[in-house]
Amino acid sequence: MRVLVCGGAGYIGSNMMAQLLAEGHEPVVFDNLSKGHRSAVGSAEFVEGDLADYELLIKTLRKYRIEAVMHFAAFIEVGESVAAPLKYYHNNVSCTQTLLSAMEAENVEKFVFSSSAAVYGMPQKVPITENSPKQPINPYGQTKLAVERMCHYQSQTGKLSYASLRYFNACGAGNNATLGEDHRPESHLIPRVIQAAMGKRSEVKIYGTDYQTPDGTCIRDYIHIDDLCRAHLLALEKLDKSRELVYNLGNGKGYSVKEVIETVREVSGKDFKVVAVDRRLGDAPVLTSDATKAINELGWKTEFGELKKIVATAWQWHNEHPDGYPD
Repeated sequence: MRVLVCGGAGYIGSNMMAQLLAEGHEPVVFDNLSKGHRSAVGSAEFVEGDLADYELLIKTLRKYRIEAVMHFAAFIEVGESVAAPLKYYHNNVSCTQTLLSAMEAENVEKFVFSSSAAVYGMPQKVPITENSPKQPINPYGQTKLAVERMCHYQSQTGKLSYASLRYFNACGAGNNATLGEDHRPESHLIPRVIQAAMGKRSEVKIYGTDYQTPDGTCIRDYIHIDDLCRAHLLALEKLDKSRELVYNLGNGKGYSVKEVIETVREVSGKDFKVVAVDRRLGDAPVLTSDATKAINELGWKTEFGELKKIVATAWQWHNEHPDGYPD
């Protein structure tokens, strides 16, 4: 299948592109390189462009005879979304509307959307199921939910078949540890701890040690990037027979901040400074997924269930790319 991978030069998009190639699909990467890295794309077809550019989207969909679109082009920083909500609504919602409009004009119906567990906000119960209340607590989560609803209503017209995949904490390095995380600045826990182990950070901060969890630190559900991307392939296949798919994607178990720190120490053999500071506003004690629906309906299963295996792939990539991608 000819697939347009929007945001395909980014962390998740580049790994998705690699899996599409490996499975015999024909991915075309569409990215403005504001966050992504050209060198992560490799030899795949590449179009440098912005999702706000309707005419370029039309031209690209037509030129490459695109049959399906995958969307990984959102801004993802929660704190930034609070400080600059209009920036997030423009990129995450308005630009996605432009993309869906171009797809409708070119009769491209299949759409796989990178959503987020942030649509659930602060859940009353864990693990979180797809039927848990959707109550986002920040603009980032609100924009993801807005796109989900836009897709739902568009699917009702018969012009769109979509899968909304709600990620928990994507992590690790995929494609045999050749494609890793290189956010600038880096906000994700595992790469930040690895950077401390490499001497690139002076310390690791733990935001709160008095939560009602076994060791007092927040617990999160970490899913390896290869497992995450595999679910996208399965969802894409299922769109042949479905108009609307919604799945949580997570390991179904959680690891605390302290467990992540100790695992990086174990894998790296390095020690580093750890500092406990005050809680951050809006951090839930525990966020874990119930991915039973994806397991049962897609036949999906994770291969990187253990945190040590996940961290090992990330540690390998960061050591082979100590300064990140060359661009």
